[in-house]
Amino acid sequence: MSHLILVRHGQSEWNLQNRFTGWVDVDLTPNGKLEACKAGELIKELKLDISYYFTSYQKRAIETLNLILNTLRIKNDKVVKAWELNERHYGSLTGLNKNEMKKVYGEEKIHEFRRSWDNQPEALNKNSPYHPINIEIYKDIPKNKIPDTESLKNTYERVIPFFEKNIKSKMDKNILIAAHGNSIRALCKYLFKIDNNKISKLEIPTGNPLILKFSENKKLISGNYLDKNRAKDLLIFS
Repeated sequence: MSHLILVRHGQSEWNLQNRFTGWVDVDLTPNGKLEACKAGELIKELKLDISYYFTSYQKRAIETLNLILNTLRIKNDKVVKAWELNERHYGSLTGLNKNEMKKVYGEEKIHEFRRSWDNQPEALNKNSPYHPINIEIYKDIPKNKIPDTESLKNTYERVIPFFEKNIKSKMDKNILIAAHGNSIRALCKYLFKIDNNKISKLEIPTGNPLILKFSENKKLISGNYLDKNRAKDLLIFS
């Protein structure tokens, strides 16, 4: 049996401000750091030997993983950082307050932008300081790979090929991925075989490790959150 542990980063500064963040590189809040440390404590209780660690290019996920590894007393020299695990790009909504946008577009439309399978917001202007081409950490990503906006489907189309090429073959060992709400939603859609309509119901809480158990032939056996008090419905085996 092997385990795949998925952790959405702890609360970020823009989570706290209720802003669409996407590819903007923001820090964790003090509460987000506590969430990451608590995630580390919960993972520590499992007493698992974790062989591989993956995260995105974004510091809120990187710092979450670092805090988990510090709690586990593990040096982070094995960590693989992949832009493909970045959060979904929210296009022209980037930086805007979600509640304010509900007043503009209506609650149903904003929910559709946030949770639907293939609905993209309008593209973000390339002159915006929030556009990834203007953010230093993305300078080594080919420009034709950098999006102006994304749906969950677009996010899935970069997350899953990376997963299949770089992670799936290692799943005879225990693996930890620290990423983002939508990159983890994409992975869960793939692993749980959630259909396009149901995926809108899947919520991923910050800083709560989701542990998935796999059989020797890599068949998913079970999935559950380690912090039961903050667990969400996984839509798994339903």
